[in-house]
Amino acid sequence: MTTGLRPGGHPQDPRQSGNQPLPRQEGVGPGAPHVDNRTGSSVITARAAASFEPVGRSVATARSFVRDTLQGWGFADIVDDAVVLTSELVTNAVVHAGTAADVLCLRSDDGVRIDVADHYPEREIPLQSGTVNMGNPDREGGRGLQLCAALAARWGVEYTPTHKQVWFQLDLPERPVGTRAAGPSLPADLLPLADGRVRVAVVQIDRTGTIAAWNEDAEDLFGYAAEQVTGKPLTDLAAWPHTPGTGTGIAEALQLSRWEGSYGIRGADGRVIPVYASHLRVRDTGGEPSTVCLLVRDHERAVLQTPLRGPAADTSTAKDGQAPDPFEVFIGSPAPDDLDGLLQRTVERARDMLDGDAAFLLLATDDETELEVRASTGLPSARQRFARVPVEAGPGRYGSARMPAVHDDLAAVPGAVPLLTGTGMRSVVTVPLKVEGRLTGSLGVAAESPSRYSNEEALRLQFAADRIALAVESARLGELERLRRGSLSFLVEASDLLAGTLDRDQTLALMAQMTIPTLATWCAVYTIADQASEPYLSYVLHEDEERIDGLKALLSKIAPPEPIPTPGARIWTAPAEAAHRAALRTSMRSLGLGEPSTVSSGIGTTLATASAVGGETVVLPLVARNRVIGMLTLGKPTDEHFRQEILELAEDLSRRAALALDNARLYSERTAISQSLQRSLLPPELPQVDGVEVEVIYRAAGEGNEVGGDFYDLFPIRDGAYGFAIGDVCGTGPEAAAVTGLARHALRLLAREGFGGPAVLERLNSAILDEGARSRFLTLLYGELWPQEDGSAVLKVVCAGHPLPLRLRQDGTVEPAAEPQPLLGVMEDLELYEQTVTLDPGDVLLCVTDGVTERREGSRMLGDDGLAEVLTACTGLTAGAVAARIMRAVERFASDAPSDDMAILAMRVPGLPKD
Repeated sequence: MTTGLRPGGHPQDPRQSGNQPLPRQEGVGPGAPHVDNRTGSSVITARAAASFEPVGRSVATARSFVRDTLQGWGFADIVDDAVVLTSELVTNAVVHAGTAADVLCLRSDDGVRIDVADHYPEREIPLQSGTVNMGNPDREGGRGLQLCAALAARWGVEYTPTHKQVWFQLDLPERPVGTRAAGPSLPADLLPLADGRVRVAVVQIDRTGTIAAWNEDAEDLFGYAAEQVTGKPLTDLAAWPHTPGTGTGIAEALQLSRWEGSYGIRGADGRVIPVYASHLRVRDTGGEPSTVCLLVRDHERAVLQTPLRGPAADTSTAKDGQAPDPFEVFIGSPAPDDLDGLLQRTVERARDMLDGDAAFLLLATDDETELEVRASTGLPSARQRFARVPVEAGPGRYGSARMPAVHDDLAAVPGAVPLLTGTGMRSVVTVPLKVEGRLTGSLGVAAESPSRYSNEEALRLQFAADRIALAVESARLGELERLRRGSLSFLVEASDLLAGTLDRDQTLALMAQMTIPTLATWCAVYTIADQASEPYLSYVLHEDEERIDGLKALLSKIAPPEPIPTPGARIWTAPAEAAHRAALRTSMRSLGLGEPSTVSSGIGTTLATASAVGGETVVLPLVARNRVIGMLTLGKPTDEHFRQEILELAEDLSRRAALALDNARLYSERTAISQSLQRSLLPPELPQVDGVEVEVIYRAAGEGNEVGGDFYDLFPIRDGAYGFAIGDVCGTGPEAAAVTGLARHALRLLAREGFGGPAVLERLNSAILDEGARSRFLTLLYGELWPQEDGSAVLKVVCAGHPLPLRLRQDGTVEPAAEPQPLLGVMEDLELYEQTVTLDPGDVLLCVTDGVTERREGSRMLGDDGLAEVLTACTGLTAGAVAARIMRAVERFASDAPSDDMAILAMRVPGLPKD
């Protein structure tokens, strides 16, 4: 929340800076008379502005802001109505509209105008005429305007391109002339006590905080003459009761339009005199601001203290007729919506109530065996937050958090309260927080001096703890529910991300990135290749990228954690200890006290690394398929601890990450095996054929496949003769690839044994049929190539059920180069024959599989005619250019990825070189 406060002047609305407001929509009907958009002719004398983030707790913060502002301006009579209206309008902005809310309070002579603006201009108010129908008052939204119509003197709605603003004005109630507040007549013995003549010190402070005026009563009260203090800062004399994080300093109090409360003034004799003060911020005719301070002795505060608005407290229910306990008053005020805010407010109030130096609050785990530090004040909270201590710390009632306990001197019983060890606290009182007899937490207040507390203070603190226990437990359960919902969402998202990859390195990176900074400040992943291998540091991540290198260097120098398969997180102290030693050595070397070192990363880097890993470090095993495959290490910076809920979430994540990492490992291993086997099915490098250009393009369908049902080959048979083949096994994938390997190796073997083309294919047909249920039919184009001395080439071709080879002549004509014959793997008795083709210089022979000709786009198919048309335009191109153009044409024919294997074999006879 950001706030600003300026008394006097004519403020300009910060929201109207560059865009003119759109036409205004105002409340109409009998419920909203005299709707206007300004405070009339009244002069604005002060303003206060604040912005609130779009979170639930902002509503309560906005209520407090408006309440404090109006009470400071002296408008206590309209505070309640203003708070109710502000609460509804801010709720509409931050909850329903989901945007930030800007609240502006304007003070005038006759009342207050409050503007609430959100950043959702599309949410318009419908124009109304006649009778106003505001809807059901019990529904979730829309009550803000109903309340404006009912409570405000004037109200309206304004629009700009970036804001929607709802405003209302509350007029001050009419009072009898000269009367602001009055009380009943009281007997003399009930009147406030004053020591003789009441002295009211009047001290004026200028805009720099120095004393500008000092009256005679101030001289009598504090012993200073006016000339002794004029020009000195008031802070030199004031003993201010500052509460870190909750109180307002004297410098801030002097800048407020009105302030009232207690502090002390150091007199001329050195004693601190408790006073009750009323500050009023004013400005002179020249516009110069100053603060007028009225001071009386603290026990005479009734002279200045503003009477409480509302009915008097019922003292009949208070013990011994005294006023209610201050902590009880706090419980009656609006408590923070979030658990951390409630706990922090509790410890601060508990400390102030018992005038302690520190206070702490611990919450019990679900099994009531441990207490977890959740809030503290006056202690190094960053070091203690989420630290865990046992409920039963020792024998006897003082060793159990289930009973109230008072320790007069902790120095006499070291370790009696582990949380306070090394903090300088000497005495402490602790009480349990219980709900329906079940321990839910522990509240304690400590002091630096011994024997500060007795059973009376324990009873007061227990009374306060009983009042707050139910609210704390309710907020804790709400937080747990939100955390569990968030954890479930986190695990679902993590599972989706981990399931979306089978790459080992990417899985390691995802595992670390999901933990930082959601679960920890830094993370390291160790992997174990096999049971005989040592853990290996595979990945390191820190929320500050500049710390990664130093962290990696530190972890690489220490032994990895033991790969223990026991589930759950276990503490690992080695990183923090190593970082501490390294920082100590570096510091000593920098002071010239240690041994000189030739290698040093600098004291800054070493100390930063030590701070980064100086907190709690836990190790979670990565167990998959009953084997530890690694460890997930999570760490916090110096002196920080993990929450139990975070460790449970990390354990769930580690189980999912371990399975994903093992799946990635198995996939990588099987992919490597598959690729190795597939590469063995492909022919080695194609031989160089003198006088013939040869080019092959091969595409296997399916992710990760290098070989499918299509295959090709070109190999030497004997001197001057080469065999070539292009075929297509029915189907794709590993089963088709198995027949591919059989066909390719059988062709080479049979051809080199001297069999002709028909004989080679007939024997291959028999071998395929011998495979039985694993057999698949095969289309195959097989031929033998003889380059000639005159630059031509002679081919003998057998086309067994395969797409016919196409011959491109130099004149651009395309014709089939063979006739179709039966395919292989179907009939036992085949009668095949070979055909002879002579390629003249410049001719091209194109052989393809049906993945090329059957390329589809909807109902269209490339087909033999489409392929011939593309080939016609390839006259004069090399074999490589012809194959590339055919493949481009196939890819462009359809937008979808190919679903069938494709192979292209192009052979061109360039002819003899010219002399």
